[in-house]
Amino acid sequence: MHQTGIAPRDDPEACRWIAVRHADDHIHVVATLAREDGRRPNITRDYLKARKACQTVERRYGLCPTAPADRTAAPRPSRAELERAQRAGLQEPPRVALRRHVAAAAAASDSEEAFFGGLRERGLAVRLRSSVRTPGEVTGYAVAMPEYTNSEGEPIFFSGGKVAADLTLPKLRHKWTDSEVRRPVARSRRWTTGSSADHEVRVAAYREAARVAGTAAWQMRVFHDPGVRADLAAAAADVLHVTADITGNRELAKAADAYDRAAREPFGRPPPVTPCGSALRAVARTLALINVGWGERREQRRAFTVDLLFLIANIAALIESVAEHRLAQQRLAQADAARRAAGRLHSVRRTEPRQATSVPPRVVEALEEERAMALLVAESFPVPLVDGLRPTGTRAARPSERPSHRKGAPRR
Repeated sequence: MHQTGIAPRDDPEACRWIAVRHADDHIHVVATLAREDGRRPNITRDYLKARKACQTVERRYGLCPTAPADRTAAPRPSRAELERAQRAGLQEPPRVALRRHVAAAAAASDSEEAFFGGLRERGLAVRLRSSVRTPGEVTGYAVAMPEYTNSEGEPIFFSGGKVAADLTLPKLRHKWTDSEVRRPVARSRRWTTGSSADHEVRVAAYREAARVAGTAAWQMRVFHDPGVRADLAAAAADVLHVTADITGNRELAKAADAYDRAAREPFGRPPPVTPCGSALRAVARTLALINVGWGERREQRRAFTVDLLFLIANIAALIESVAEHRLAQQRLAQADAARRAAGRLHSVRRTEPRQATSVPPRVVEALEEERAMALLVAESFPVPLVDGLRPTGTRAARPSERPSHRKGAPRR
């Protein structure tokens, strides 16, 4: 109460407060916001002050350490927003959906024109804020879902800062400073499907994105420059948001939402733009530009599955390196956010459905001949390898039926 300014020490006219112990592991502190002399207390930045006071108590009494209030978390929907979304039958509050749309549009853009155009293409209402001192200069923006309206039928707008701390227009402009150097091939429209040349380019784009993500994971482990690591952590969020957006995978979207906090710097400070992070943002823009999506025919989607899994695996490795970096910085909440995001990415890799394909009879015969030859070789192998090569007809062996190579066992 003293550190928050609600009840300073040796002040008999301070606010009255009470501490209530509800359980063995926590208490509740309730205070009035009216002093005994009738004046209001100074509660400016009281949340940050209370968080700092709690950490002081944790160190003093050896309690479980918790994360500081570093303003890396996105603004949470209010209770009114949650209840209104529930009454409307929405899966999530509009603020959460807007954050996902704005983050994906920002990651896919390299300028203000492309960003605002991408928001409008998604069906969002955009309102620009002009400067009072300099007419014609845009200083901010606000977005809204046309179907989410107030009692008067007008759309409810959220400014960029109310959506997320790193989605304000000045911070997006700072991120776009590398676009002149690493601008992808400009196209007036997104590429269409059906062309074999476009198909090859799309496959190459996925492979290039996987390669750059793997390189970024290596750079995150090897480079110790805090500026480079901060930029890589921020750029990883762009790649993850674009990948979730173009695939439409719900689990990838949840992973991107979980990782957002780990990508931000404390108190909204933008990280420096480095060539390492710019390479990641460039492949994110390229993926969004060519629209490598699941909205194609099944046989076309199947060609991207392997490259997509490689990309997800490398993004997961990059995010795990970010988690280690945040843990070394003693930013526990950000490290936990990165670990949760990496766990979701690994679950997507394990549960990605494989398309069932029919095997021609001559291919089945060739496989059976090779299996028979393998059985003959396994008879004289000094480990029980035959157990993993038992004939199973044309059915593929399950993962639990495959031979396990234990540490120290000879391998061929």
